[in-house]
Amino acid sequence: MNESIFYYSEVNDWGEVVYYPTGSGVALLLFLIFAVITLALVLSAIEGKKAAGIDTADPDARIPLPANPLKMSAKQLTFCAVSIALGMVLSEIKLYHFPTGGSITLVSMLMVTLPGYLFGPGAGLFSAVGYGLLQLLIDPYVLYPGQLVLDYILAFGLLGLSGFFWLKKYGLIKGYLVGVTGRFLMSFLSGWIFFGAYAWDGWSPWAYSLVYNAIYIYAEALLTVVILALPPVRNAIRAVRNFAHQ
Repeated sequence: MNESIFYYSEVNDWGEVVYYPTGSGVALLLFLIFAVITLALVLSAIEGKKAAGIDTADPDARIPLPANPLKMSAKQLTFCAVSIALGMVLSEIKLYHFPTGGSITLVSMLMVTLPGYLFGPGAGLFSAVGYGLLQLLIDPYVLYPGQLVLDYILAFGLLGLSGFFWLKKYGLIKGYLVGVTGRFLMSFLSGWIFFGAYAWDGWSPWAYSLVYNAIYIYAEALLTVVILALPPVRNAIRAVRNFAHQ
């Protein structure tokens, strides 16, 4: 076993060298999670102040905000933290788990996109990165430094692209699908570059990664969009958004 200040490595049952955080690594990840969420609430509060009262095609996008944007910081932080926590819990409810990694979960990606829908791209991107760091802390599977960046920071972080649609008509569904596509692209690159050896017989690494990641990511996306189309769900999310901005 090799160990440094922030991580140690072990050889797993498949002969792979896998890296895990040490106590110092855990402390660093927790600090980074706190830092990115704090930055998220500050940026999103400033953006929210700029967007207050904007009339858009979506009647739910007219959001009354207080004159002092930092007045909402505690509430925003709470919503971001709860969304991340719900995402972590739902990510453990696996409707199907692929043997070589990747799962269809119970709408966990939706929870990660909610801060962006509620508060804009600042909260969306940084909260999603915080979620990725938390996944790295709790359930790491790291073979290479570049794979860590693609699979945990960028793949999950790009779910926060949902925030760029927070004032658009049908912004939640549009933002969710764009965020999911961002995650898919990063997971595809990771699979192509780092896991090509697992390609099915007769498949090139890029084709294998494209199909493999599309199956579990977009299967969950399809399930989520169907759920979001239900009137009770739409009403519940609208109520949550109104409460977040009262």
